[in-house]
Amino acid sequence: MRKKSEDSEYNEIAQLAYQAGGTTHIVRAEVPDEETDGESADTNLRPKLLDEFLGQSQIKENLSVFINVARERKEPLDHLFLIGPPGLGKTTLAEITAHELGADFKVTSAPALDKPKDLAGILSTITPRTVFFIDEIHRLKPAIEEMLYIAMEDFELDWVIGQGAAARTVRIPIPHFTLVGATTKAGMVSKPLQTRFGIIQRFNFYTLEELSKIIKRSAGILGCSVEEDAALLMASCSRGTPRVANRIVRRMRDFAQFFGNGVITKRIVQDGLDRLGIDSLGLEDFDRSILGAIIEKFGGGPVGAETLAISIGEAEDTLEDYYEPYLIQCGLLQRTPRGRIATAKAYEHLGFEQKSGTSSQPELF
Repeated sequence: MRKKSEDSEYNEIAQLAYQAGGTTHIVRAEVPDEETDGESADTNLRPKLLDEFLGQSQIKENLSVFINVARERKEPLDHLFLIGPPGLGKTTLAEITAHELGADFKVTSAPALDKPKDLAGILSTITPRTVFFIDEIHRLKPAIEEMLYIAMEDFELDWVIGQGAAARTVRIPIPHFTLVGATTKAGMVSKPLQTRFGIIQRFNFYTLEELSKIIKRSAGILGCSVEEDAALLMASCSRGTPRVANRIVRRMRDFAQFFGNGVITKRIVQDGLDRLGIDSLGLEDFDRSILGAIIEKFGGGPVGAETLAISIGEAEDTLEDYYEPYLIQCGLLQRTPRGRIATAKAYEHLGFEQKSGTSSQPELF
């Protein structure tokens, strides 16, 4: 009976591929020549090739070398680790890597991998040189991460069959593949996992010129034209992030079609931004609510993140990961050991008068 039970568990490994269908998405490497019927241009704003990817020039140059060499050797690319805030193009670059290598692309997210058999099911379906992308890799569970170590280094799955004294480990070979891990919180990724990545790239926020080029490219794909000064104005309100820039382009296209002749002009952008509640720095209503709460409710600070999050009705993680980085980048907010402090620039931008004796600098003693 025991031998039959072990054989049953062993055979289960071969069937794990069917259990991974809900957690993965497979994209073939071929680039389509034309859009399929009924497919909107909105879904094709992401570039498909490295030459089409705008910005992040140093990452592009290095990755181009690694991809070309791997392709010439007909070897899988070394494991790739992408670090940066959300919306900067980590997922896009992972898919581009698969296209450039001429390999299959599998994508999942760490929270979707609930049990080790989920990872085993995915890896048992890959073909040689597949690019396997895990988003938010810092959220991997320890048991899955331990299994991933062996898969990354030895290209084998370590599977335990049986229980107690009868338990034994089976090593199952898998094709050589490239793991691409993306994270917005590099500090939460364990050192053993980080050191297994051969290529580590960190994304930076985009410049106005880079965002302006992205906006004009996206507008062309969406079938509308945009004036140069309008593109620069939209770029200045895009928080250094292509995802935000593309969102603004879509809305300005709607306003241009409704109020104008389909051309996105500076006047249409100014009116559209007012309607959307986006100011000259790219701040939205909730950004201003954060700064307003610090100034009006807490005298400009310092105030702890938990208290601030409760006062504005937002989760602390969302406050720290999404809203605060841009406010700090703009020089409107300071993080100090005592809490958050609104700067003099924040008072000026929101039209508040800074009281005499109030300083944006934290006290040292």
